[in-house]
Amino acid sequence: MSEGVDPARLEDVAAIEAADPGGMLRQVASSAAQIREAQRLTAEAGIGALADDGRPRAIVVTGMGGSGISGDVLNAICGDGCPVPVVTVRGYRLPGWVGAADLVIAVSCSGGTEETLAVAAEAARRGCRLLFVGGAESPLAELGAQSRALFVPVRSVGQPRSTLWGLTVPLVLAARELGLVDVAPDVLESTAERLEEVAHRCRPDSEPFVNPAKRMALDLAGDVPMVWGTTAVAGTAAYRFCCQLNENAKYPGVHGVLPEANHNQVVAFDGFFAAKPGAEDFFRDRTDDAEHGLHLVVLRDAEEHEQVRKRREVSVEIARARGVPVTELASEGEHRLERIATLIALADYVTVYLAIALGVDPTPVTAIQELKARIA
Repeated sequence: MSEGVDPARLEDVAAIEAADPGGMLRQVASSAAQIREAQRLTAEAGIGALADDGRPRAIVVTGMGGSGISGDVLNAICGDGCPVPVVTVRGYRLPGWVGAADLVIAVSCSGGTEETLAVAAEAARRGCRLLFVGGAESPLAELGAQSRALFVPVRSVGQPRSTLWGLTVPLVLAARELGLVDVAPDVLESTAERLEEVAHRCRPDSEPFVNPAKRMALDLAGDVPMVWGTTAVAGTAAYRFCCQLNENAKYPGVHGVLPEANHNQVVAFDGFFAAKPGAEDFFRDRTDDAEHGLHLVVLRDAEEHEQVRKRREVSVEIARARGVPVTELASEGEHRLERIATLIALADYVTVYLAIALGVDPTPVTAIQELKARIA
């Protein structure tokens, strides 16, 4: 249970380590290493054979939680110009239109996710082309052997949500083999290097006033984040941001994408969670707040449509005019992979530091485990 917001928890490395017994910060910091290791494991699995049967009609990624987000990331990286649709299925059933002409990619960090196994088995029965990505010596690996699916093993760094790049890179390399996306080896390495740069800026021994993740965590504490992306890349990062708020900080968050958010979510600026006195005061004592207000977080990206840029600028003006605090983050890099990785990396650190500032252990997901046990 949260003990209230305490900025002092983020000022001492020893205190941070004590508040993070599961090593979530170390798991987040492994992102660059995951990219490099995943390239090797994917090549060793023989990913090149995936293109032997030509380009599929569609790619269907099935996965849940921290594994399922890999499908969204793949879709964002492939972009609007992708010649085949990339669809993510979160559930127990494969869409009726999926058949032998389609590639189904099942992703499960543990290799034992029941929804993913159900969809993967159905895809095998329908004769779909198959690629499975997950834990070695797992039920998914066994199903892959039985159905002659191409299987790429993944080494979990602790939690599925922290193994994002170990799970996603095999999908990106598969899309590259199929000619759906241009991700050269130097792009993968530059992405890993950018993740290392973010890790350095957000390291535990960096003071809050210079550490962007610590600073943003304290800025968000006590508010209800409404996280908007301005492109498919930034929109996927916004969704991931809110999932990490939920799992790491045990904290709510609302995600959206422009321009759609301008047709519904923007009205919340005039509602129950609208501005409260002192909302713009960074140094206010948030533990004394009687109610929580909105905080708009805008994730910006280089490929914004001109009209979306205008909408973003006006949205920020409207929010600030109503006293709603605004934080804007811009993606870094040129390739979509670099840009989505930098946005996701910073959000991962923000949510872990927010958990620590709130007195919450970022690693456990007790409610999920209880739910699984009760429906077993």
